[in-house]
Amino acid sequence: MRFLFIALYLMIIAAMPTMAQSNKATYIQTDFGVTIEYKGLQTAINQQLELEVITDEIIHVVSRPLGHEAIQRESLIIVDSLRRTAGPWTLEEKGDMLSLETASLVAHISLHTGVVDFHDRMGNPIVTEQKRNAQSFVADAFGGDAFYQVKQGFVITEDEGLYGLGQHQNGVMNYQGRQVTLLQYNTTIGVPFLLSTKNYGILWHNYSITKAGDIRPLLPLSSFKLHASDGEQGWLTATYRDRNNPDNVIVSRPESTVEYAYLTDQHKLPKAIDLSQSLVHYEGQIESPYEGLHRLHFKYSGYLKVWINGELQQDRWRESWNAGSFELDLTMEKDQKYPIRVEWLPDGGEAYLSINWQRPLPEVGPQLFSFDSEAGDAVDYYFIAGDNMDDVIGGYRHLTGRAPIMPRWSFGFWQSRERYKTQQELLDVAAEFRKRRIPIDNMVQDWSYWREHDWGSHDFDAGRFPDPDGMINSLHRDHFRIMISVWPKINEESSVYTHFRDNGWLYMRNIHDGRRDWIGKGYTSTFYDPFNASARQGFWDLMNEKLYKKGIDAWWMDASEPDIHSNINLEERKSVMQPAIGSSVRYYNAFPLENARGIYEGQRQTDPNKRVFILTRSYFAGQQRYAAAAWSGDISSRWHDMKDQISAGINFSMSGTPYWTMDAGGFLVEKRFHNPNADDLEEWRELNARWYQYGAFLPLFRAHGQFPFREPFNIAPEGHPAYASMVYSINLRYRLLPYNYSLAGKTYFDNYSMIRGMAMDFAQDKEVLNINDQYLFGPYLLISPVTEKGATSRNVYLPSGQGWYDFYSGAYIQGGQHIEAEAPYERMPLFVKAGSILPLGPAVQYTDEKKPEEITLYIYAGVDGNFTLYEDEGTNYNYEQGAFSTIALHYHHATRQLVFGERKGTFNGMLKSRTFRIGYITEDRPGGFDKEAGRMTTIKYNGKEKTIQLD
Repeated sequence: MRFLFIALYLMIIAAMPTMAQSNKATYIQTDFGVTIEYKGLQTAINQQLELEVITDEIIHVVSRPLGHEAIQRESLIIVDSLRRTAGPWTLEEKGDMLSLETASLVAHISLHTGVVDFHDRMGNPIVTEQKRNAQSFVADAFGGDAFYQVKQGFVITEDEGLYGLGQHQNGVMNYQGRQVTLLQYNTTIGVPFLLSTKNYGILWHNYSITKAGDIRPLLPLSSFKLHASDGEQGWLTATYRDRNNPDNVIVSRPESTVEYAYLTDQHKLPKAIDLSQSLVHYEGQIESPYEGLHRLHFKYSGYLKVWINGELQQDRWRESWNAGSFELDLTMEKDQKYPIRVEWLPDGGEAYLSINWQRPLPEVGPQLFSFDSEAGDAVDYYFIAGDNMDDVIGGYRHLTGRAPIMPRWSFGFWQSRERYKTQQELLDVAAEFRKRRIPIDNMVQDWSYWREHDWGSHDFDAGRFPDPDGMINSLHRDHFRIMISVWPKINEESSVYTHFRDNGWLYMRNIHDGRRDWIGKGYTSTFYDPFNASARQGFWDLMNEKLYKKGIDAWWMDASEPDIHSNINLEERKSVMQPAIGSSVRYYNAFPLENARGIYEGQRQTDPNKRVFILTRSYFAGQQRYAAAAWSGDISSRWHDMKDQISAGINFSMSGTPYWTMDAGGFLVEKRFHNPNADDLEEWRELNARWYQYGAFLPLFRAHGQFPFREPFNIAPEGHPAYASMVYSINLRYRLLPYNYSLAGKTYFDNYSMIRGMAMDFAQDKEVLNINDQYLFGPYLLISPVTEKGATSRNVYLPSGQGWYDFYSGAYIQGGQHIEAEAPYERMPLFVKAGSILPLGPAVQYTDEKKPEEITLYIYAGVDGNFTLYEDEGTNYNYEQGAFSTIALHYHHATRQLVFGERKGTFNGMLKSRTFRIGYITEDRPGGFDKEAGRMTTIKYNGKEKTIQLD
């Protein structure tokens, strides 16, 4: 045995160049890549670097401190059945460089520095690492868990657009030069996946709270040179007034920092004031020691206005308990004074405000995009390349799982409110929709259907919901589905608390700390632990017994950040969450992933062939594989929040996570809308009409929010333009069902994205990289929501490369230009790309009212076009075994021919033949949804290939 060991040792030594010989790293080729050891070099930190080839386009990179044990942990992000599909690859030493080459990708690894540099097979650079240093791994610990704070930068180019990273409410589209915190919080979703217009992605394999982008620390307000309103240096003047008598100054004091971000900061406010009765002004001047673009970061609740140089920059509102955020860009000259005035009107007994800023980026040195995580064993990421951004997202889903096709009914309209307080209230609303013939598929029951003290039991309060089984059956008979709110929260007085506690399924710290919620007298409560497999099963068993067996169709997983107690600071949040598998610092962002996992796996085990649908307020990498959709949380019913949803939803989709929606109409409502005067009432109606217009072009179309009631007939009377617009948007949604459901099929089979940042399809048009209020829905429709009160037009950019058609009239406009598009009250601007084949189904009251025996196809001339019509059984998973059909449609512009391909596949209930009505729209023969082309061609199709000559 001793001789065998010596022989093996000599073989390994012979295979590696020694540091004494070459002063460079040693390496071993492995079955799937290479392991490199950097030890004692002056040019690199001591580290073990591993590259693993997953596919021709995906390489896994791990760097850990030398001597650190390689702990094998189950990945929560990467699928267990990950397939290595790479073809032959090579590893070659070339001087001081190792080259790992696949059919699509080349990774150069410096044997001196450890830097990994990615190129395509033609030698074109893609992205390179920043050299790791002593700050890349900083040893730390929490709750008995030892880990490193880990950091890695990447050198990027000035002209690339950077997207993804989840959902963030700051109105930012392109994250070049920005700082983003990947953190789960009401209205904020952290997904550690970056997508570039250079057709690469980086999946940062880490679950902890992470700063991404420009990770330099944000500076407090006091880092400016501050000048008070009277000229004194060192602070701003903070004046606290009686809001009912602003001339009455309660407190005036100097403040150099404004840091009231959490409950624990409230004591810093003057003790003499009652926030709910106060009006606060911060006044003076700010002066910077730097030249260039500064970014001011605000977190706020209540009403907030910001003036700089006498110009109003922001006018915002958020309800007191749910702070929002925004950024202001300010170009400053060095040592110049800039007048600033902040007016804060807190809207409740607790309120939040903080102001920080980021200094300008250095003018010299490389541009960087970095990840800086609180906890990890190593720098750990997957590099994904592709020919386009869809390919890159496909690589992401190869690693993290496909997105199942949502049930067909989910692509209809959903009605919700906070909340239906009784069974009869919900049934009456459903009946009113059918009576008015407003199409709808799904009614939603929000929280507090249980008895006040029994949060977590999932039992209906018999006094308000006397017959939940009968209620659900009644809805089903009238062709409704029902989604219900389920929280991971359990009150200490709940009927199930003891069972969960005694099984060790709960986070107990919040109970011992005695924190009470806001319901009734206030109840101590906590959340269950989805990182515990037994707890996941126990939670599903409870849902199954109390809800699923009654016929509930879909799950609304609220507060899944987890929001164990709102507005406590981050350290306290970590202290009340202690996952079974490790510390909360390490796993903080993964709670919603494991929560969704338990429900998805539980339902599929219980009822294997009924599609799962989960709507969740928070989301993490890989969650799409659990049939999860996200909504954007408790946003406000304000124009600025509607606009912020656009870039938030686009970046969420570009994070590889395809199903997203928001509360059409906004959730949180100003008091002025509760009992509105005439002007406020009309603004409320206009706001909702515009929001419905936008919401109709998302994967899920759902209205929801606090009082006033959110049904179209409760927002405006029949005959009002708002009512007409909302009903028009809902009807249009149903007509587009063949288009939308085909995109859902493409999302599963081809890893497609329904919400598309314009850079996904027009990356060469640099004009689109930063546009934050337009997007493509599917391949054809350019969506441009109206987000300004009273607007009857808006600026729209039509990407270059081809022409565009007005959806309503068919009027043709050349691309590559900004236009002032008409936006009458009832319609938002909507354009269709030349070369589109747009299928429209029949008008229906619910998605399965009748089969689409007649489909209208609009063909938009200009360039060749393709579309694949997808259909399946709609509610089960038979499509996973091949039970679906596709019809490939091809438009040849040169010959003006439309080719119907032979139908592929079959499924139960499939139409054997159908009628297609074809409208051919050209520059000189306009036509559209509101104005059909002068001549419509009608054909019969029985599944065989067919060619139609278009006139």
